[in-house]
Formats: sequence, structure tokens, C-alpha cells
Amino acid sequence: MATRSDDESIVSQQKTAETVKKEGSAAFQSQYFFRDTAAGLITGAMAIPLTIGIAIMSNYPIKVGLATVAFASLIGWINAWFKPGNFIGSPGIAAGLAPVLAMGVAAFGIQNMAFCICMTAIMQAIIWKFNWQRYLLVAVPVYLVEGLLAGVGLKILLKFSEFTYEIPAELVTEDFWNEARIQMAAISAGGLGLFLLLFAKFKDTQPAVPYFAIIIGGVILAQFMTVPMISVEDIELQLKLPLPSEDTTVLMLAYMIFFCAMLAIVDVIEQVMSNAAIEKIDPLKRKTNSNNSLLAIWISNLGSSFFGGMTNLDGLAKSTTNKLAGAMTKFSVLVIGSVVCFFTFNTHYLDYLPKFALAAIMLFTGYKMIAGLVHVTHYGPYALILAFLTAGLVYKVGIFEGLLVAMVIHGVVHYLVYTKHENMAGKSVVKRYFDNLRKDNSNLQ
Repeated sequence: MATRSDDESIVSQQKTAETVKKEGSAAFQSQYFFRDTAAGLITGAMAIPLTIGIAIMSNYPIKVGLATVAFASLIGWINAWFKPGNFIGSPGIAAGLAPVLAMGVAAFGIQNMAFCICMTAIMQAIIWKFNWQRYLLVAVPVYLVEGLLAGVGLKILLKFSEFTYEIPAELVTEDFWNEARIQMAAISAGGLGLFLLLFAKFKDTQPAVPYFAIIIGGVILAQFMTVPMISVEDIELQLKLPLPSEDTTVLMLAYMIFFCAMLAIVDVIEQVMSNAAIEKIDPLKRKTNSNNSLLAIWISNLGSSFFGGMTNLDGLAKSTTNKLAGAMTKFSVLVIGSVVCFFTFNTHYLDYLPKFALAAIMLFTGYKMIAGLVHVTHYGPYALILAFLTAGLVYKVGIFEGLLVAMVIHGVVHYLVYTKHENMAGKSVVKRYFDNLRKDNSNLQ
């Protein structure tokens, strides 16, 4: 006999299905056509420098990064018609995964990265199939992930700080801090200061304003002064099977599997955390479904592996801009993808972007990732210490090794504290550990 709670659950599922059908329809999207188009144009323009910066950090060709965003945007829009994960999230290559990809390029070679992305997608497909994303934030504490991202943010800061004082080769002299370099550093400081000032003023209304200002200002300044410019290699995008290279050893293949597992898990966790934030800023207060978002992610990753693409997720920075620019449906994502696609096949226009303007954007991105440690404070002193430790380990010894060491330390601390001091059995320790993490996850949501 059905209970009242069963009936309520059925009604809730029916309402959810009706909402998905309604909001995935052409009629619903057409109501907001002009709003979504305008929002997509603004967010798409903002996505260009972010994508360039993350591709550089990942040691990937810029054109490949742009193609990944364009493809992921198309998949995100199509997926929203049937299984929407969120309604205003904007897909893109994640800054948090940039050093991970760079580590993969260094360890396996760019020729093997398509295979790694394909394996990552397959692992994410398994997680999606069994809805295991529900347990990832339980198994890996949120504050440990925040520490990982802070370590990555520090890497980004140091990487792009070099752009703030770089000068053209013809202006280099024996004295490092010559007049040209001092002038470049002053210009970079002024550009970053302007960016931060505009962001503080417009972050709650038009967050794209500082991005437009630094890019347009940099392009204009470059017409009157000699400054280093972004150089985009116009490579040919080719479709081919994502297979490992012939010289791949069994040992390297095993290391690739562990690398892909880490890449898949971090990608999924970041998406779950982003979905929680995107749900809060949704203008129509719609509920997100992280497992549906994961469907779009693994399809995009699998597809992009056939042209040597990168990993993707719905980033919070672009999603926030998309919302504040007026987006109401995923149609805006199709417009974003169209803007990025244009520059993918017209890369010569990107040669007008000065490096100091890109540096301002990426330095701010790195800072925001480090500032995420503030979110850890409400978990208590232990969580804060672990987050800082993880950040230090990720920066010093590497992302994979740092994350692994931090998780081992976390497990040992729980064993010593609960098993030794409270004379609890191992089974009880595990149960308490997961119960506490479920509460932390609920607080985050």
C-alpha cells in the first residue's frame, strides 16, 4: 500500500519532469530570446581571455582550448532540452584543472593527452551511470578541495605574474630592471588596479565591465606603445581516434589511469560545487541536478578527445556573468559557443590582445581561487589547517601527490583521534567520518 510520502514523491517527480519538458522547449526559450542573446554575447566575449589564459597555463594550444569551449557549449545547450543540470551555467575549461593538464602534458606528452581525456570521460560516464557523484563530496571533504584549488590558484598567480614585467626581445638589456621593464610593470600595475576597481563597482550588476575595460584599453594602448602580445598558433584541428602513442609503456599506462581518475574526480567535485552556487543565483529559482550536469560533461569530454580537446565544466565566474547579463535559459550558452567558435576559426584577431591585459584577468582568477579558503573557516580550525596544508602540498610537490598526501594525513588524524582516544572500533570511525562529511555537504548546499 502506497504511503503519503510515496505519493508526494511521485507528484514531485512529475512536477520535475513537467518543468524539464517546459523549460527545454523552444516555446519557453523563445520568450527570452533577446535577453539570452545579449547575455551570451557579453559572456562569450569574457570567455575568450579566460580560455586563452587557462590554455596557456595547461600547456595546450590556445585554439584547442577555444574549440573545447565551443563544443562543450553546444553539448550543454542540447543536453538542456532533455536532462538539464542547471539553467544558466556556462561551460568552459576549468582554471582549477589547468596545472593538472600541464602535469599530464609534461609526463605523457601532448600526443597522449587525447587518450587521457577519453579515459577521464569514460570514468565520468561510470560515475554518472551509477550517480556516484552523490558520494564524492562525502569521500573527499569540501575543505580539502578548497585547499587544492588554493594551491592551483597560487600556481596561476606565479605563472602570469611574469607577464606583468615581460618586454619585447628587442628591448632587453643587460640590466634586468631597465627603463622599458619598469614602464611595463607600471602599466601592468595600473591595468590590474583598474580591473579591481571596476570589479568592485560592477561585480553585482555588470561583472563583464572590468574584462571589457582591460581588453579594450590594452588593445588601444598597444597601438601607441610596444608591448608583448599574445601569439596564437593557428594549428589545424583534426579528428582522430584518442589512442595512446605506440611508445607508451605498461607502467606509463598504469600511471595514466591514476592520473585520469584524479582528473575525473576533481572535475566532478568542482561541478557539484559550482551547481550549488549556480542554483542560488538562478533568476527563476530552479533546482540544479548535478548528475545531469555530469552527463553533459562526460559527453563533451569524450567528444573533445577526438580533436585533442580539454576537460570542461560549468564555471562559476562565467555562469555568474551570464546570469547578471540577463540570461534565463541555456540558449545563452549556444550564443556563447558561437562567439567562441568565431574566434576559434579566426585566431588572427586574438593577436591584438596584450599579455599584460591577460595577466590582470588571470591574476584575479588565481586570487579568487586562493580566497576560497575563507569558505573553510566555518568548518573549524582543523579543516582550515588541513586546507592550508593541502594548498602548500599541491603547490610544492604537485597536485596528484599533494592531494594524495593530504588525504592520507586526514585519514590518519581521524584514526588517531577517534579510535585511540575514544576507543572506537574502526567500523564506527568510518561511520562517524561519513556522517560528519554528509553534514558538511548539507551545510555547503
